[in-house]
Amino acid sequence: MLHPYRLTKLVYLNFGFNQLFWIYSLIVAMLFSVSCENKQVQLPASDADNGGLILPGGFEALVVIDSAGPTRHIAVNDNGDIYAKLRFSRDKQGGTIGMRDLNGDGKADTLVRFGDYEDVGGSAVGVTIYDGYLYTSTVRQVLRNKLSPGELVPGSRTEVILTDTHPNVARNWHTTKPAAFDGKGNMYIPFGSPSDAGQDIDLYGPTGIPGGKGLDPSPEREMHAGIWKFDAGREGQVQADGTKFATGLRSIVGMTWSPLDDQLYAVVNGIDNFHTLYPALYSSWQAAVLPSEILVKVTEGADFGWPYAYYDQLQGKNVLSPAYGGDGTIVGRAAEFDEPVIGFPGHWAPMDLLFYQGRQFPDRYKQGVFVAFHGSTDRSPYPQAGYIVCFVPLADGKAGDWEVFADGFAGVDTVENTGDARYRPMGLAEGPDGSLYLSESNKGKIWRVMYKGDKKEFGEKQLQEMKRLTAHKTYIKTPVAGVDNLDKGSLLEGGILYNTYCATCHQRNGEGDNNRFPPLAGSERVLGEVEPLVASILNGIQGEITVRGKTYNGYMPPHANILDDHAVASISSYIRNRWGNKASPISPSEVRIIREKVVN
Repeated sequence: MLHPYRLTKLVYLNFGFNQLFWIYSLIVAMLFSVSCENKQVQLPASDADNGGLILPGGFEALVVIDSAGPTRHIAVNDNGDIYAKLRFSRDKQGGTIGMRDLNGDGKADTLVRFGDYEDVGGSAVGVTIYDGYLYTSTVRQVLRNKLSPGELVPGSRTEVILTDTHPNVARNWHTTKPAAFDGKGNMYIPFGSPSDAGQDIDLYGPTGIPGGKGLDPSPEREMHAGIWKFDAGREGQVQADGTKFATGLRSIVGMTWSPLDDQLYAVVNGIDNFHTLYPALYSSWQAAVLPSEILVKVTEGADFGWPYAYYDQLQGKNVLSPAYGGDGTIVGRAAEFDEPVIGFPGHWAPMDLLFYQGRQFPDRYKQGVFVAFHGSTDRSPYPQAGYIVCFVPLADGKAGDWEVFADGFAGVDTVENTGDARYRPMGLAEGPDGSLYLSESNKGKIWRVMYKGDKKEFGEKQLQEMKRLTAHKTYIKTPVAGVDNLDKGSLLEGGILYNTYCATCHQRNGEGDNNRFPPLAGSERVLGEVEPLVASILNGIQGEITVRGKTYNGYMPPHANILDDHAVASISSYIRNRWGNKASPISPSEVRIIREKVVN
């Protein structure tokens, strides 16, 4: 293919294209199109480090653009042009981006912002190409523009296909409108639930109150928490013009039609705040891993149970929600609702899904679905999790175990705070040559993933190596209760408590009195396993004890009725990191488990 001279490494253009650029772009598009038809296009060179991504063997990646802005969903046209939806548009510059590679190196040379609309919130997603039209979703509306050959920015009139007329749409936390199409002229749009779990939001707000009950029956299920079907080409529609297709779906950000079985699929974000609202029923660990984020196959009339039920991926079944009498084990009426295709760990925040249909990847990737996880915000005090793109094998409608397909977005092993993650995966799109495009929302970085290995040799070896590289990442693995709790004891508080309760005997320098009370500095008991140390503080010690080769026979009183879990964790963490001691801190959750075990 003849590559035209590059005009500039990155050209930012607004609405005023001159004729020369349009003619130039049209020539480039025609050359690209002819080359594609004759299958002469060669994959561009990958970045030496794959743009920072970790991928299965044989896959490589390049960065298409490093920082397009806070990008949400993406779409790729037949000529390779990339479209991205920004989180919002409040600066009159347009909330959609068009990108074009002018010289065939895979990098975006032209970036154009367009779209004469404004978004009222930051949750807007949705940019999809269907039947020659570019569909764009804001918080309030679904718009479309006819795409013409050679155009990067559509010159056609903007058609308003759907408007959400709910007066509080901007306040709805889960107002996203990704569009899916069935190929028969129908468009499917989700309307998310305003509340977290069916609470009375007028009285208690979207998240409710501790121990609160949900409204029963839930009024939100009438016009929210479901998917509606519309005419894909009819202008001026409102929700009442559509048909309710399915219900019981709290928050959908990613939705698409599957070519595998000609059915609608969606990824759903689950309920939050289990421990905060129901501390007697759910530990902080349970709240971190539950409820499941789910992949659902949506048939007409389906009901997935929100807010009455949720899916527990650890038990493999629907259970009753706590706001409706559940305790984490009771099934009750939850048995009446549809179950998902697969349940992912809680709070991973699935944002998009894609059924791969290209010829570039190994054939196994045409029998399943890719899912992009934005990463959690609701797992504290455990590490935040997600921040990957995974692949779910599907056979006869049944899901196999999900696999990590793309890693390396987070940039750190332990994401203590959501802001620690360098990139957060967001959108998925397939290019005309079968490349997979991935977007992220922090800076608007977009990657192009290509397969350059031998498809016949791809298999278990590459998959197992990928598992080895990723399985122990704290944002991927299931956290161990207590052990992986990041809310360790406070060293500052531990120092104060130590001087109050311990220094009289063990001295401020941690060396003991060299007579009855042993040293803590260099103590095998202090630096060893956690349980003996914590048990000593809780139950006390009476009788002989040997420390650093010397025997002591003092008396240490029990503190179980004086110090709570956080205080014991703080003292323990303090003495394990003082006077030359270097040992891991101890969390209140660990103390709680030990207390239940050793204190009568």
